[in-house]
Amino acid sequence: MEARRQLGQPPVVIVTGANGGVGFGICQRLLLQLHQPNAPDGFPQEIASNIQSNEKPIVGYQGVTLVMACRNMKRAEAARTKLLRWLDTQLAELQKSPISDKDYVRKFRANVKVHIHELDLASVSSVLKFGATVRKEFNYVSHLVCNAGVASFKGIDWIACFKQLATNPLAAITAPTFYTQHVGEISADNLGWVWQSNVFGHFVLFRELETLLYQTPYASSRVIWCSSLEASPKFYDSKDWQLKTTEHSYESTKYQIDLIACHLDQIAVQTVPTGEKKVRHLITEPGVCSTTISAAIAGPILDKIKVLLFYIGRMFGSPHHTIDPFKAAIAAVHLILVPLTFLPLFLGTNPVRFGAQTGRWGDERVGVTLVKEWDAHKEEGAFLVAQCDALYETFKKAEAAPNHFETASERM
Repeated sequence: MEARRQLGQPPVVIVTGANGGVGFGICQRLLLQLHQPNAPDGFPQEIASNIQSNEKPIVGYQGVTLVMACRNMKRAEAARTKLLRWLDTQLAELQKSPISDKDYVRKFRANVKVHIHELDLASVSSVLKFGATVRKEFNYVSHLVCNAGVASFKGIDWIACFKQLATNPLAAITAPTFYTQHVGEISADNLGWVWQSNVFGHFVLFRELETLLYQTPYASSRVIWCSSLEASPKFYDSKDWQLKTTEHSYESTKYQIDLIACHLDQIAVQTVPTGEKKVRHLITEPGVCSTTISAAIAGPILDKIKVLLFYIGRMFGSPHHTIDPFKAAIAAVHLILVPLTFLPLFLGTNPVRFGAQTGRWGDERVGVTLVKEWDAHKEEGAFLVAQCDALYETFKKAEAAPNHFETASERM
């Protein structure tokens, strides 16, 4: 009974791109975990084996508010209905367990609130409207999961595909380099469309919710930036920071996310006095997960072959082939629940990303991968934050101008 009186305040968690793929998996996994006192995903992983601390995760929570931020409200409503039906089915099974705390599950379920709100990250007006709605509706935000993303794939370069399969088959099914991408796509805001959707839209969202993030009832709030195993500086050109001319916009946006998140977290750690609340920035990646992004290009038959190759890769020892969105969500949910003490944020002087991994038989865990070429590109993080802030202020002023007309959210 004493533990019940020490339940934590309900977290308010916003997940972008929550109606499908890894975003929906994060919502599923988080809600199921929170219905268990001492949620398993909140305990230290093997990556923290050298960290000595007496700090423990919060034993449980009074409830949770989950905000599913989605571009399409019809799909969002369907996803919320599907999520809650799935949750109740899982809870019915959970309560059959002899170790289940049935009273806790019942009380927590009564305090689960799932909201849906429209958010188009390719429209600054949409992001500003979303931010205003959230500020009006909630007193604080404890976690912002920047999951949504797009990839402007055009097709498959079959010569490059067979070459990579022949020379490095595991890399071909882990971080393929043979997808061709559209070049020069511009959003209705006259920005690089992929860049705005993946990077700038989330940056504006963070700035719009920053005041609520500082109101968290916990010692710190967390912004979780979703990167990718494909994040790479190989094709990145600093002069093309909106990625309008690159043929590899997806890989470059994910690398920008790594740099921006690292720089923002450095600011939080170095500038906020000890004892005051901080907004921490953490990087996650879901491993290799089967979603609709590449399925739209490959077609149904090739997509099934692709998934089969993923399982073969896992059986041959690849830790990165999570395949299932629920398993891929473990890294993000771990970052939501675990005490910061148990997160090894650096290997030496190199910052890390926390990635979803599995064993040969699909047992999921959290591992770490390095932010690539950090020493060579860390100043780029400061540059990108400065550019994003300047652009954000420009849009804020335009939005506040009396003659402002809202633009369409469709890309040109």
